[in-house]
This record gives sequence, C-alpha cells and structure tokens, in this order.
Amino acid sequence: MEQEKKWWKEAVGYQIYPASFKDSNQDGIGDINGIREKLGYLKELGIGFIWINPIYRSPFIDNGYDISDYQAISEMFGTMEEFDQLLEEAHRLGIKIIMDLVINHSSDQHNWFIESKKSKDNPYRDYYIWIDGTPEQAPNEWQSIFGGSAWEYSAETGQYYLHIFAKEQPDLNWESEKLKEELFAMIRWWLDKGIDGFRLDAISHVKKDEYSVNATENPFSPFQNVSGIENHLNDLKEVFDEYDILTVGEASGVTAEEGSEWVGKDGYFEMIFEFDHISTWKQEKEGIPKLKRALSNWQVSLDGIGWNALYMENHDNPRVVSTFGDTSPELWAQSAKAIALMYFFLQGTPFIYQGQEIGMTNMPFESIDQINAVDTKKRYQELLEKGKTPKEALRIVSESTRDNSRTPMQWTSDKYAGFSEHEPWMIVNPNKETINVQQPSANL
Repeated sequence: MEQEKKWWKEAVGYQIYPASFKDSNQDGIGDINGIREKLGYLKELGIGFIWINPIYRSPFIDNGYDISDYQAISEMFGTMEEFDQLLEEAHRLGIKIIMDLVINHSSDQHNWFIESKKSKDNPYRDYYIWIDGTPEQAPNEWQSIFGGSAWEYSAETGQYYLHIFAKEQPDLNWESEKLKEELFAMIRWWLDKGIDGFRLDAISHVKKDEYSVNATENPFSPFQNVSGIENHLNDLKEVFDEYDILTVGEASGVTAEEGSEWVGKDGYFEMIFEFDHISTWKQEKEGIPKLKRALSNWQVSLDGIGWNALYMENHDNPRVVSTFGDTSPELWAQSAKAIALMYFFLQGTPFIYQGQEIGMTNMPFESIDQINAVDTKKRYQELLEKGKTPKEALRIVSESTRDNSRTPMQWTSDKYAGFSEHEPWMIVNPNKETINVQQPSANL
C-alpha cells in the first residue's frame, strides 16, 4: 500500500529542551530567544520541524510537565510576544514548530485544581478525580509512576485525588465533558495561533480503570491504555482533523500489534512514540538483539498502514551513545554514527534530540545534589532505605536518570559550554572540552 504524501513524512524533527538549549539573557536558564538565536544552526543542520518541550507557566515541580496556565508562557522562558516572534522567524526559514501538550494532568497550582479542592460541590470538582477514603486508608493500592501511592489525601473535603505522577500533578478527569470542552478550546487557540502540531505527553493514561481493579504484573495497568480510551482519543482526533498538523502521541503501554489503532488513516495520531526499543538498553548482553526485534516489530506492524516516529534519544532517557554505544575515545564517534545510520534508514520520521547530533554522552554525576529529576531523587532515597550506601545508590540512579539528557547543550569548550555566561541551572558535562558544536570531531 502506497503511503500518502505528508510534509512530516519528508522532514527530520529536532527536539529542544528549552531550559538546557541556549541562554540568551544570561540567567543560567535557556529561553525562547536562545532558540531564535540558533534557528540558523538548525536550518543548516537540515531539520524540518522543532518539537519544543513545555514552556507554559508552571511551578516546575516536574520540569514544566506540571502546567498551571496552558495559555501563558513561563517567565523563565520569555513572553508570548517572543514566542510569536520565534514562530514567525522559524516559518520564514521553512521550519515548523510543534508544542508539547500535557493534558493527562495539570499542576496543583492551576486555577482549576485550586477551585476543585475547595468543596465537593465546586463547579470545577469533576475536572479532577476525587474518591472517598480516610487519612489512614487510600482508596486502593494503585502506585504512582514516580513511586509511592497514586492517591493524595485532601483534608479540605476528606477525599483523595488521583495523581499517577507527582502529587503536585493531579490527573484530569476525562469523563467530564466540561473539562474536555475546555481542553479542546485551548488546543484550537494554539492551532489558530499558527503552530504546526503537538506532541502529546502521557496521552495513553487519560482513561482510568474502575477503582476496584487491581494492577497486574504491570503496576500501571489500571491507567495505561485502558479499554475505553478510544472514545476520548477519537474526540480529540476530531479537533486535530480540523487542521493540517502533525500529532505525535506518547503511547506507553501500546504494543506493536495495537499500533494500527493508534496511527494511520483511522488512527488517533499521525505518529506515536513507543517504548519497546528504548527499554531494551537495560537488558545487557541481550539488549542489541532485543532492540532489533522491537524496531522490526513496529516496522512490520505499521508497514503500509501507519507511520513510525523514529527516535533513540529524548529528554526522558539517558544519552544513546552511553547506553547502546561505546564512549571510549576510540569508538565514541563510530558508535554515534552507527546508531544514527541504523534508525535513520528505517521507515518513519526521524527525531534528533538536542546534542545527539554531536554525540553528547551521559553526565558523570558526583553527588545526588547535582540531580534535579524528582523521580530520581525519590528512587535514591528508596535505595538508601534499602541499605545501599550513598555511593552505590548514586551509581545506580546515575545510569538511568533523565538528567543525563538535560545537561546544557555543548556549543563550545568555554566554561559553560557556550550555553551561558552565567552558571547554568544544571551542571555542564566536563567533556564539553572535546564534544561540542565547534569541534570538527563533533561533526558526526
């Protein structure tokens, strides 16, 4: 079956984690104007569109994935006027922009939740998931993806609310038609502004099972790709179909066999990010064969039906050269090239994560204080409680922490890697001396 021609099938995507990309105002945090400064570099690199991680207003408990205002830009990153300028300049260069959209949950500082927790009869009460319980007994045994109970008690009304991530990220109740109307209106607002699509965070979690249902061997099964999710996603698709855009769903729990339900002519999205191949790096000696099988399964499953989103690195995973490759001086460049060739030659749209194009590697963390990721800190404490020494616990979490990919972009060999003239919000990898955009050896 011949694939329908679409702009996003003929482009390479480039993911930007704004806080770590380029600091234009020298406060140690990357920003919108920093992205604008590097549009020429991105154009020369040959990318067709940018995916920008969340830049909305947020208390940043989870690095912006806890949104307190969907229609405002965080002061940390700039202003809406500066975003509009970025959009205009990117389009002038032929570069499209897709935004990260987090609609499984919001921040507990969002006005919806502030109102929702006030009383059981508040108009916003059913925007979130509330259920009876006592301070001593949660509604059920569901576990948060970030560890611990997925329920948080609220003394104001004597009920629990559900949060499958951090307790500061209450889950939105997609069974509320009023909530969905608000979300869809917000989505149209951004698309009418002229952005070119969305990457949808944690979208396979928007449907929850009955609260009497226990988890299977998968602790997240009660809220991961649950039957009935198709009703919500089809409603969302109706909105997306009004525009010529790219939609990419983050689809944890979706198998290759189910892929055709999620992408393609009748699917919910144009592409999805699946996790089968990325998870294989933990398999040690079996990792490479399992990687090959996972990638092949998705290629075969979607052949002639849908389109693959091809990636080996992102803001939630360690650097790919450090996991699948070899970071020794002799083999580092060869490893990076081999990985790039491997996945760029598959059928689908390739995504590059910032710094991947120069072979950036994992950070040699020396202290837990150098790590910001909330889930990593929680796991570190759990390891200490289980008897691990601080050194052992740090070694274990350092291998998998998301912060490996969130260290500042290495533009030069300067003190702060050309990212900023001010000490950055996160430590700079010391190998900036040899791995940076200006180094000829980095032009992989």
